Order: sequence, then structure tokens, then C-alpha cells
Amino acid sequence: MTVSPTAPIGVAVVGAGYWGPNLVRNFQAAPAFRLRWLCDLDVDRARRVLGGYSTVQVTAHLDEVLADPEVHAVAIATPAGTHLPVALAALRAGKHVLVEKPLAATYAEGLELVEEATNRGLTLMCDHTYCYTPAVLRIRELLHSGELGELHFLDSVRINLGLVQRDIDVVWDLAPHDLSILDFVLPPGVRPVAVAAHGADGIGAGRACVAYLTLELNNGAIAHIHVNWLSPVKIRTTIVGGSKRTLVWDDLNPSQRIAVYDRGVDVASPDELGADERRDMLVSYRSGDMVAPALVEREALRTMVDEYARAITTGTPALTDGRAGLRVLEILRAASVSLTEGGTMIKLDEGRMA
Repeated sequence: MTVSPTAPIGVAVVGAGYWGPNLVRNFQAAPAFRLRWLCDLDVDRARRVLGGYSTVQVTAHLDEVLADPEVHAVAIATPAGTHLPVALAALRAGKHVLVEKPLAATYAEGLELVEEATNRGLTLMCDHTYCYTPAVLRIRELLHSGELGELHFLDSVRINLGLVQRDIDVVWDLAPHDLSILDFVLPPGVRPVAVAAHGADGIGAGRACVAYLTLELNNGAIAHIHVNWLSPVKIRTTIVGGSKRTLVWDDLNPSQRIAVYDRGVDVASPDELGADERRDMLVSYRSGDMVAPALVEREALRTMVDEYARAITTGTPALTDGRAGLRVLEILRAASVSLTEGGTMIKLDEGRMA
């Protein structure tokens, strides 16, 4: 669907539950869009989201939304199990599509969406909102520019006393955030090649409520992700260790979300050592300054909405396009296999991670 680069993009939001109202608010605030419809099976709930004076149309019927020629784009905020039929219907109606994480319930379903969008020349974007936070955008910049040096490790903790989901385990509920961030910030050419997952169900929920994912990267680095529904305290921290500097991101510390430490371990190369010293590698500890970069605070969802508009109007892939969503799904698939096999390291399909 051709969209004028100057006229507002007509958009519809499908789903008025937990995430839908956030999308509604940001689309209404974005000059690049004009919100035309809010679609939800509970029409009264949709009307409450919009308020009594809104001119946005409300319906329980997706077909009514997709039949509107003034709707150029659709944003889907429905349960993962419905992403395939809803997104597929929108794409076949010629609409650009934004899908809440995860892209689909399975890799095969996600691939079907990517191929449909590609064949029709339409934008397919994943709402990996955390990737658009000022902190993650800065981490991506520092890794891609080489300021942190070669990546050695990434360690992420996402724990809280959370809602135990009925249909998915903690890996599928929380880890997509961290996996999408990992995919987003990794330097060009660096990618995960294998994953092992260990989980536990201490409360008898019938699914893992605590899990640890370990990912091997093709440059020899390692990434570790801890997700947990049962922690009495909320922690959102990520440590990114590079050969030059180490970065600490504490998402719950608004006064200092990011700290970059010029501290680490240096090992002399054997070529630099004398004959008598080559038996023992020289290890030295570097203790330099800590810098807390200033971040321009902006709602991540607003930045994501702007990126959706850019992708639609330019016809170029979004930073978190459908293929980024597929890479996350491939890791989740392999992690689920590993969980059932007691933590076996599962190799990722290279073709799926391309």
C-alpha cells in the first residue's frame, strides 16, 4: 500500500486490553499517524479506552477495519496465539502491520507472516519496545562504534513477583524482552549460535516459573539471561562486558540508568613477552574512571511509533522488523527444547538466524 510521505498514515489498533491503550495514546500523539479505529471483542472496553469525546471509530469486527481504504496500517495487541490470523488478514488486505511481541506463537507462523509481507511489499514490524528506550539505543551505539571494544559477555536479570501466565512459561513471557535487546545491540557479524535453558517450577504451576538461559555467540562470547516470576524484589539490570570498557544498565535507577566503567582485565599477548615469560601470561587489572552518559528521556513506545512511520514511508525495514522477530522465535524454540532435555545446549539454525 502506497502511503504519502506528507499525509498522516491512517492506523487502526486491534486489541484494547493491557497494551492496546498504550498504542492508542502514542498513535494519537504522533503527527505521522491518524488513529481511525480501535477494534476489540469487548466494545465497551474499547470505548472506555478512547473516552467519551473521541471521534475514533470502535468495532468488534476486524473485517470492518480492514475494509476501510483510509486505514493504511494496523497495530496488533492481542494474545500471541491470535497474531497469525489477525496479522495475515491485515497483510492480505494490503495493510502494513505492527505486532506486539512475540511476532507469533511459533517460528513457522512467524515465517509465514514475514514471507507474506515481503511478497506484498508491506512493512512488518515487531513491537520490541525495550529496544527503543534511550538506554538500549545508547548501548547499541556504544557496541556498534567499538567504544566498549570486543564483546566478551552480556548478563541480564529480569525478575519480579510477576503474574504467572496460564498458557506460557516464564521463558516465553519475559525472555523475549532480553532476547530482542540482545539481537538489537549485538555488533554486525556477531550472533548467537547455541542456547541452553534450565528452569524450575517450585510452586506446581505446571510450567517453568524461574529460568536461566545461556547463549553461546559466534565470536566466543557468552550471554546469560535470568527470568523469574517468583522474586519478592524487582530487578532489571544488564551488564555488557567489552575488551575496553564494561557497561552497567540499571533500568530501575532513573538518575543513573547507564554507567560505563574503564575497569577490567588486560592480558599481554605471548608475542609481547620474553622467552622466560611466555610460560605465564601476564595479567594486569585496569582501574579507570566511571562515566554516566546523559540520556535524553523519551517514551520508548513513542520512538517505536516514529520508527514504524519511517519504515512505512521509506519502504525500508524497521530496526525491529519481522526477521528480528524470527530470530527471537528461533532462540525461544531452541530454549524450549533445551528445557525439556534438562538443559542440553541446542544449536540454533544458521539459516533462521540470518
